[in-house]
Amino acid sequence: METRVGENESIDSALKRFRRQCQKDGVLAEIKKREHYEKPSVKKKKKKATAARRKH
Repeated sequence: METRVGENESIDSALKRFRRQCQKDGVLAEIKKREHYEKPSVKKKKKKATAARRKH
């Protein structure tokens, strides 16, 4: 990911823009998801549980 800083733009505003872009693209969520290995059976169980919660 890349963020270009404008001539009259402060570093703080550029950093804020970069963080917003990361959040919008889901970079941090992806990192958290990949932080620990999850067995396929566990993934399936979690997916089922969220679907059941959404249904009720």
